[in-house]
Order: sequence, then C-alpha cells, then structure tokens
Amino acid sequence: MRPLSEVADAAVTVFTDKGFRQAGISDVSAELGLSHGALYTYVDSKQALLYLALLRTLRPDAVRSLTLPVTAPPSDEIVELLDSWMIGQAPEPRIDHSREPDARLAAAELGALIDTLYGFIERNYQALNLIEKCATDLPELTQWFFVQRRRAALESIGDFLRKRIEAGELRPVPDIPTAARFINETIAWFAMHRHGDADSAMLDDDACRATVRHLLLAAFVHYD
Repeated sequence: MRPLSEVADAAVTVFTDKGFRQAGISDVSAELGLSHGALYTYVDSKQALLYLALLRTLRPDAVRSLTLPVTAPPSDEIVELLDSWMIGQAPEPRIDHSREPDARLAAAELGALIDTLYGFIERNYQALNLIEKCATDLPELTQWFFVQRRRAALESIGDFLRKRIEAGELRPVPDIPTAARFINETIAWFAMHRHGDADSAMLDDDACRATVRHLLLAAFVHYD
C-alpha cells in the first residue's frame, strides 16, 4: 500500500496540469506507477480523487484521517470546506473610509492591500492553481471561485480605488474596473502563475514581491 498522501499529491499534480474534465483515473495511476484498478483501493471515483487533491492542498494533515476507499462528499460540503479555508487564510487589510483625505495614508493603505493579496496568493498558490484549473469544468467551483470570490475581490479593490481617486489621494485612471483587475492579475501572475512558466519560475520570490509592490504603488500614488 502507498501512503494516501502520495496518492493525494499525484492527484494534485494531474488535476492542476489537466483540469478535471481532461484528467482521468489512469493519469493519476500512471503518475504513481500503479495499475488503473489498484487506484480504486484508495478512491471510489474521479470526484473522490479531486476531493482528495483539494483536501491535500487546503488541509494537508486531514488526509491522514480519511477512511479507504475515499468517497466524494456532496458539492455543498466541498464549498463549505473552501469557505472555511478562505476565511482562515485571507485577512482583510484595514481601510478607514471615514478618515480625512491624506495621500500618505492612501499610499499606506494601497501598500497594505497589495501586501495582503500578494501574501495570500503566494502562500496558497498550489491550492489556488488547482481550484482555478478545475473551476471551469465544475459549476460549483465556477460559482465559488469566479463569481463569489474573484469578482468580490475585484469589486473591493475597485471600490477602494474609486474612493481614493475621487478624494484626490491617488492618481486618476481611465477605467477603475480595469485598474482593479490590473492590480489583481499582476499580483496573481507573479505570486502564482510564474511558477508554471519555465522562463520565469527561476525569478527570486523576494525580488518579485518587492518589485510588484514598487511598480503598483508607482502607478497610483502621487509622489510630488
């Protein structure tokens, strides 16, 4: 018997690479060097394999307590698992919307927003890569990742920019929703997606974090 953690790690690799629809039981068994049938000792379906992969990236130690063969819980329980993980992993930066206008405070708030988002994605890029890759194939993950979470994050960034630009604390931009997505996607690429780019994976983590922060602040903050 192979440790269940090894099966989970193989499932993470396959689903992150192929997504849910294109991945198969045989892909995970090949990753492990097992026969197709042997994998059913560990899980009873492809859905159970995805659950195992999600659990491995969200709560690694929880895999040890599972009973074989692993079965997939209902989709609402998977969403609850994602919600509880997100609540524990993504602290909101403190932004005081009632204070008097002050460009220096706005710059500090934007810096804190950048640091918080970058830190969350950097710490959890493996889980986020897995969820994002499979989200387009599964309605419950599509709703949770793209609609409930990413759109909410973009609206929050956009609301911050709008209020600070209207107060004259940050530079105006042609389109605030596009600017919000620029911040989000710049951070996401350097904190997460560059790890899958052979030409960029070797970039230093600290250098990426500091450079992204510097350039995003320079794009929005008045320095005169």
